[in-house]
Amino acid sequence: MKYDFKKVEAKWQKVWEDEHTFHAEIDHSKPKFYALVEFPYPSAAGLHVGHPRSYTALDIVARKKRQCGCNVLYPMGWDAFGLPTENYALKNHINPEIVTAKNVARFKSQLKALGLSFDWDREINTTDPDYYKWTQWIFLQLYKKGLAYKKETNVNYCTGCKVVLANEEVVNGVCERCGSPVVHKVKSQWMLRITAYADRLIDDLEDLDFIDRVKTQQKNWIGRSHGAEINFATTAGDTLTVYTTRADTLFGCTYMVVSPEHAYLKKWMDAGLIRNPDAVTAYQEDAARKSEFERTELNKEKTGVRIEGVEAVNPVNGKRVPIFLSDYVLATYGTGAIMAVPAHDTRDWEFARKFGLPVVEVVRGRQASDLEKAAFTDVATGTLVNSGFLDGLSVEDAKEKMYAWLEETGNGHKQVNFKLRDWVFSRQRYWGEPIPMVWCDKCGWQPLPESELPLRLPEITDFEPGEDGESPLARHTEWVNTTCPCCGGPARRETDTMPQWAGSSWYFLRYMDPHNPDAIASKEALDYWSPVDWYNGGMEHTTLHLLYSRFWHKFLYDIGVVPTKEPYAKRTSHGMILGLNPHAFENQPAAEQKRLVAEHGSEAAARAALVEKYGEMAEHPIVKMSKSLGNVVNPDDVVEEYGADTLRLYEMFIGDFEKAAPWNTSSIKGCKRFLDRIWALSEKQVEGEGVRPALEALVHRTIKKVGEDIDELKANTAIAQLMIYVNALYDNGGATRAEYEVLLQLLNPFAPHMTEELWEQMGHADRLAYHPWPAYEEAKCVEQTIEIAVQVNGKVRARIRVAADVEAPDAIAAAKAEPAVAEAVAGKTIVKEIYVKGKLVNLAVKG
Repeated sequence: MKYDFKKVEAKWQKVWEDEHTFHAEIDHSKPKFYALVEFPYPSAAGLHVGHPRSYTALDIVARKKRQCGCNVLYPMGWDAFGLPTENYALKNHINPEIVTAKNVARFKSQLKALGLSFDWDREINTTDPDYYKWTQWIFLQLYKKGLAYKKETNVNYCTGCKVVLANEEVVNGVCERCGSPVVHKVKSQWMLRITAYADRLIDDLEDLDFIDRVKTQQKNWIGRSHGAEINFATTAGDTLTVYTTRADTLFGCTYMVVSPEHAYLKKWMDAGLIRNPDAVTAYQEDAARKSEFERTELNKEKTGVRIEGVEAVNPVNGKRVPIFLSDYVLATYGTGAIMAVPAHDTRDWEFARKFGLPVVEVVRGRQASDLEKAAFTDVATGTLVNSGFLDGLSVEDAKEKMYAWLEETGNGHKQVNFKLRDWVFSRQRYWGEPIPMVWCDKCGWQPLPESELPLRLPEITDFEPGEDGESPLARHTEWVNTTCPCCGGPARRETDTMPQWAGSSWYFLRYMDPHNPDAIASKEALDYWSPVDWYNGGMEHTTLHLLYSRFWHKFLYDIGVVPTKEPYAKRTSHGMILGLNPHAFENQPAAEQKRLVAEHGSEAAARAALVEKYGEMAEHPIVKMSKSLGNVVNPDDVVEEYGADTLRLYEMFIGDFEKAAPWNTSSIKGCKRFLDRIWALSEKQVEGEGVRPALEALVHRTIKKVGEDIDELKANTAIAQLMIYVNALYDNGGATRAEYEVLLQLLNPFAPHMTEELWEQMGHADRLAYHPWPAYEEAKCVEQTIEIAVQVNGKVRARIRVAADVEAPDAIAAAKAEPAVAEAVAGKTIVKEIYVKGKLVNLAVKG
């Protein structure tokens, strides 16, 4: 009987929904397991095939954990506030609430079609007032503890969205959402004091099971450094303070640089001390038009203006040094002023060469350096020279001696500094959580009483921001005008809203008790489910969402709301799914390749012509999926043609989970054939109930490998092992009942619809979703194995161990599953597969 995947998948999706198969409740008799994936932003575009990769990977883990006796919470919801929906609503003259509801409905139907074992009874939506009531409540607690405040600050302003952005939302000088240029403006903004948690956000990473690249990204973004603040007297009669990690090089300071926004510039200007005010002002205006990325880019041309009329005095030797303003110094980092030591810093050296400033060597390496050609920057093990009381000391000893001198003389002190800055929390848009604060001319800022939460958005029809970027809410005086919670007099509501990051900074807690009207979640639920045991998401969120949510969670821990100091015990990240580039020569049909070569005279000329026509991207056969290239794959189409189980299997078999992998529709057919073979195997039952002796070692090895690979997110090699097992069953004439049951149990997390159907057809009354995971015996896993080489186009890429009597299909499948081999053939077409028995596998590829 042919496998009718549409009928089977529809049947089991309905069963799971009707029976609430995957609903979780507190059960102290079982070990809990909380699996979490990043909830999606429900855009109008719907899901793409990148989404199921993360969801399916953790779904496989969750399904196995249930079969191993765990009480599994695997929830899903919607991160639905934000600019994309509001911009779409503006363009199409429709309320963003309507857009959101439509997008959520589509996303939900797509996710259900994939057979993911989410507990839909716990579904949440950040735009639901019952949800954002608690987002507002958290903000009020931050305010009451002094961690939320409002101040005038230099902010990133998106010229397209007309909204303030956090530093993390600016990518290469443009808005990460719309791609418009980002400029700097001074605005009054709500800020969250995330810097108060900077040390803990770094130090507590040591106790977490996060993959190394996630920990590294967190540490680099926080950017903790150890150095000193040094005070330079100025000829204006004041003191200019700098932060440096190289206090030992103070004798080599030959000039100073302040940011164009430094407060002293206005003070000196107002006092008439600056003799070239026009040049200074012009440079400040030019810097304001640049993004932070443009200003700090290392390879850009060095620009600046010398301040005529004011100089600084080097405290260590009394020498006067000129002061410049330059845009590579930022007002928001350190003190907004630096001391420049051009002999030992490349950027300072280039600046000094351009402006004819002295270069004084103060650290000497083992060999003499030519400071006329370049700065000597390899100074970690150098010796101090030309540095008075530091001469002859090592760098580390010189630092400590200089720290002591600075403190003894009152010229400075040790200082720990961070790149991390306080979180700009205001957004001048409509579609976000209203900030529950009220301004009273008499009482100042006052928090809304908690009893009045949630503060709902008013129903309006004009969502366009004001010309100067003010929120559209500011025009609605009937909502804005209110009474002061403190004195009862007239007051005005805050018209800024929260950023999209607000709702996603605590959503994992609401899943634990999503319908609780009296708290974020009950103490019982928080104590039972905390922390998240395994969280998977994209690398693009490891410096924004992950940092913000850890900050909020730590704060909630400090005020006694949550029982753990960290929200997530384990964090992994997946690689993107890439698409074939339709403009690359390799991806043209064979006939078109011939035509192009004939037209242009050679393959190289044909490639060059494609690059000229489509841009440099045409040089790359594998690229990121995008609408503009037309290479986005809709999972609905794949499910319709091949079925959800096939899509799930393919997305897991496509390659190493942590690495990017190219989408290849032809390979999906191979996964479909594999499932068809398993279905057909149900009709190839052989006599006997147990496992045959000839297959005993393979069965135990397969149980062990598939289980361990699931636990390590190595689904591709788990599937390869299942393929080896299925081939062995066919080679042995079919499967006994026990051998087939093991196959269905191990395959169930990957292909749940088909395996549940076959399990039921075998006469089982229970659901395979909760049937105990099969056990193996280590002693029975042993079988004679050999090592064979795996070559790609004749070059050895890996060595693998296989059974001594392995057949060609199994050896080739095992070779393809090896990560190094999968990476070597990614995006290429395999034209020949060769197995030399007992020696090697060779894959011939092209493209």
